[in-house]
Amino acid sequence: MLKYTVKRLLQSVVTLFVVVTIVFLLMRLMPEEGYFGEGYEKLDEAQREAILTSMGLRDPIHIQLINFYIDLFSGELGESIIYRPKVPIVDILKAKIPYSVKFGLAAMALSLIVGVPLGVTMARSKNKFWDKLGTGYIVFINAVPAAVYYLFLQLYVTDIFKLPILFNPDRPASWVLPTISMSLGGTASYAMWMRRYMVDEINKDYVKLARAKGLREKTIMVKHVLKNAIVPMVQYLPTSLLYTVSGSIYIESLYSIPGMGGLLVDAVQRQDNTLVQALVLIYSSIGIIGLFLGDILMATLDPRIKLDRKEGAR
Repeated sequence: MLKYTVKRLLQSVVTLFVVVTIVFLLMRLMPEEGYFGEGYEKLDEAQREAILTSMGLRDPIHIQLINFYIDLFSGELGESIIYRPKVPIVDILKAKIPYSVKFGLAAMALSLIVGVPLGVTMARSKNKFWDKLGTGYIVFINAVPAAVYYLFLQLYVTDIFKLPILFNPDRPASWVLPTISMSLGGTASYAMWMRRYMVDEINKDYVKLARAKGLREKTIMVKHVLKNAIVPMVQYLPTSLLYTVSGSIYIESLYSIPGMGGLLVDAVQRQDNTLVQALVLIYSSIGIIGLFLGDILMATLDPRIKLDRKEGAR
């Protein structure tokens, strides 16, 4: 296990290094206007060159890359140029990440609490009422554009239950609808995959043998089927957890939540190059770290997974 963990960690570090380096090089192909903000047109060529030189953008590309990694390892992500001029990017993120994390964790918890039992119920009542009802919900969530039911919830549910239509950190009730809205897709996903994995397990020989031995159906479902079916889903939990940092673009815009959702879009639209570079670095890190933790967690929980190539897997 230690050997496997070290190997996957090294692979993740190399992947992250390659991704960050490619992003850095691509950012150097972006228009230079993104380093000046609104004052670009007011500067002459000599002034622009002086600013770019002071920022190190006229150094050889390998020197720029080295300086970038030196700043990165010291915790410096640079300053925003256009989005919030002269404000350190770290300070911008500190103000936004807590909101996205709180909503994301609440939505993820709600999705698990509702989605996993729904999937279990659907599997146990295959082709019956609860299975058909759950399938209808999953089809609806996947077929209808999210913007439609998000807007429906905001316009009608707020009126029916007298909930705030916009987010206010001082009003606990304003947290309800955004959290529910964020959880709808996750609930459908967890229910769908839980049902699929459980149906696969139910049809296996060890379940038939357990029934033949006279074990209670509840014991078979909880101690055998559910235990084995939950393992594949565990792999994606770390990624889902980490992605709560990034927030939801549409939900946060719809309810005026000052979180991370939409920040990357705003930075790209405004050509704030340093902010774009920092955000892509963060999102890439989240994805790679999530996959690494998911693999480790799955290998830890499931002893059937072979970690040695000689033994035939992974």
